[in-house]
Amino acid sequence: MNKKDIAAIRKQFKLDTDLLTITDIYKVYIKQESSDIFHEESQPFSLLDREEQELFLTNFKKVLGGKLDMKLFEVKFQRQLEEQTDHTQRLLFEGLHTDDVEEWKADMQRITGKMVQDVQYEKDLVVTFIRGNYFKPTKRNQDESEVNVRDEVYTNPFILCSMNQTELPKRSLVFDFIEREFKSSMIADPIINLASPIGGFLFPCFTDSAADVNHILYAAGKANKPDIHFIENVLDGEEIMTAEDDKAVFEEIVKEVIGDEVNAQTLASVYEEINRMMDVEDEDKEEESIPTLDTKEMERVLKACGVQDVDAEKVEMAFQKVIDDETYEMKASHIVPSYTSKSIKISTKVANIAISPQDLKYVRQVNYNGKRCILIEVEEDTMIDGFKLIPEELLEQE
Repeated sequence: MNKKDIAAIRKQFKLDTDLLTITDIYKVYIKQESSDIFHEESQPFSLLDREEQELFLTNFKKVLGGKLDMKLFEVKFQRQLEEQTDHTQRLLFEGLHTDDVEEWKADMQRITGKMVQDVQYEKDLVVTFIRGNYFKPTKRNQDESEVNVRDEVYTNPFILCSMNQTELPKRSLVFDFIEREFKSSMIADPIINLASPIGGFLFPCFTDSAADVNHILYAAGKANKPDIHFIENVLDGEEIMTAEDDKAVFEEIVKEVIGDEVNAQTLASVYEEINRMMDVEDEDKEEESIPTLDTKEMERVLKACGVQDVDAEKVEMAFQKVIDDETYEMKASHIVPSYTSKSIKISTKVANIAISPQDLKYVRQVNYNGKRCILIEVEEDTMIDGFKLIPEELLEQE
């Protein structure tokens, strides 16, 4: 799935839409002490009152929030496990297409069992499964009206899971209007934190209007912190790489090829070349695509930036040493600093400086009066806490 596919289905999790219907909801309460299923409850989603429906819809939308490869990850199912009866892909596929609600519940309960196996959660956990249909209108021609476009839609059944921790309410002082007295609150019911899901998934993945049952969209609770145990042992998925991982691999490969030392101009040229590659890719293709850097692209980028003594063999050896895979491809969007952070960090013992990637070419390390200094070329006055910095030459003249 790309970000457009995710955004398209995400925005339909709202009341009174005809482009997404939820047929069934199944909730499981898991006790933290024993990791046992303490309570389960299933019913048609339409039977929930509107306020409860809205709370859950907001929660499901949050599961699908965040950037790809940072909080959301398209995970491929492990093929070698597909013959197992409890393979998650099999359970989800069967649960998606059965007309028997009890069979669907049984399949989701088996997945829940895998969640609590060999895992101790910090707090009580509520796992919620829904299944329904996502409708996407066909592409409209110029001579078609808004009414025409709804006459023909793609129908995509789906299952979504949300995992939420519970919180005990804080004790507080309240005023009882009936008894006309102040008293401490006695509410002890745990509150389900629907605002901050700690994980979840969507099955199947959707690419444009086609379902991909060989992939599942996994949602992590925190950016760049996917639960690897959950992915491999609950979802039966293959290993994934985060945007942060890709960036680290890129940096290590560059070090292997050109060494640890590099001037700011070369580094700026590398980022500019990758940005240029992404811009060309966007212009050439109508649909969203993800340009990647393999050994050939890495060699081309470094040569284009004027790096000396770069050849295919040297780059392939670097890939092999760092990632142990000559066929590995890094997403270009992960390498550009503006994706993983808003700026590049220049770290020194005296101070840490943040600078945008496009301005890196104005930074140099120089020797001044026998000391190493960071020189930043500027075209305007430098301000520090509202004060204009006086140029050193002016001080010397005075």
